[in-house]
Amino acid sequence: MPFAIYALTAGAFGIGVTEFVIMGLLLEVSADLGVSIAQAGLLISGYALGVVVGAPVLTVLSGNWPRKTVLLALMAIFTLGNIACAIASTYGLLMAARILTALAHGTFFGVGAVVATGLVREDRKASAIAAMFTGLTVANILGVPFGTWIGQQLGWRASFWAVALVGALALAVIGALVPKDGRAPERADWRADLRVILRGPVLLGLLTTVLGYAGVFAVFTYIAPMLTHIGGFTESAVSPILLVFGGGLVVGNLVGGKLADRRLLATVLGSLGALGLVLALMTPGLHSRASAVLFTGLLGAAGFATVAPLQMWVLSKAEGAGQSLASSFNIAAFNLGNAIGAWAGGAVIDHGPGLAYVPLVAALFPAAAVAVALLAMRQGRVRPGRQANATAC
Repeated sequence: MPFAIYALTAGAFGIGVTEFVIMGLLLEVSADLGVSIAQAGLLISGYALGVVVGAPVLTVLSGNWPRKTVLLALMAIFTLGNIACAIASTYGLLMAARILTALAHGTFFGVGAVVATGLVREDRKASAIAAMFTGLTVANILGVPFGTWIGQQLGWRASFWAVALVGALALAVIGALVPKDGRAPERADWRADLRVILRGPVLLGLLTTVLGYAGVFAVFTYIAPMLTHIGGFTESAVSPILLVFGGGLVVGNLVGGKLADRRLLATVLGSLGALGLVLALMTPGLHSRASAVLFTGLLGAAGFATVAPLQMWVLSKAEGAGQSLASSFNIAAFNLGNAIGAWAGGAVIDHGPGLAYVPLVAALFPAAAVAVALLAMRQGRVRPGRQANATAC
């Protein structure tokens, strides 16, 4: 892989840390700002909504900019947003700063995916996307636990100062390594790009992403109580087990990228099918400590094995400048799936069969995603002028 892709990986690492580190600092934030834990938890929801809104809006506004300039501007917003989080004196200001930071998230991954695929050969495009998203997986394994530790030792504000430093370093690396020729087309028309997004196969591709990732987060949001209340683990054992989940993220991400380079359509269906199978078997698997650890790792692997194929699949359905907007919309779709999945898991716990059955219910989401993907592929095959091959429908 070209070094420029690893510059994008550095940016993805910083963004991944700032998105998830708040999960380990809810107690500290709630105590310091005088809000409930539930209110502190809304900082996660606010960030996700910021991604959903910011991804298409910023992509449209920066459509005529060179892509390297876009990436640098986004990392500057990200860095300033984390500084604002670190100095926020009230809950409202912290929420506003989180939303500001989130605005850069979706467009960075969306435009970054387009830049990454433009730096490699045709048969390495999905692997290039996976390499960039490795920063997100490493953030879950190393960055989030380390950021949480810093916050617990030095105060939660120190975590955001540390992430702002990561953002500044990523800004410098992107400026030095990403080539200037990764620019947007000379004539960028957001209306034409939006018409690309509104095509049936593209919309179905985005819906597939929403459904697939809703299944992941329906379970991951509540993985700690599942491990303690069902698996019988102590609270202190949860963090080491989540390292297994993080290891699964890395393996699944890289394997999914490599397989998608060979057979994209088969990998989209196969990864979603594997995710559904893991979720369905996780309900009985949680009752044994050994299998609970195993399925936690398999959830990470199956969940992130879908990321590069789904991102590449949506890219393959868009054309020209529309790829940046489609790519950003797909990042927003991942985050919308996160929000829907967390809500659905909570509904199963409060109004359904209970915590133990969350994985089984969650399996319905990737099953529905497979059905939608098959419909999208069928539309792609019958659409005039489209080809069904390893990289497009």
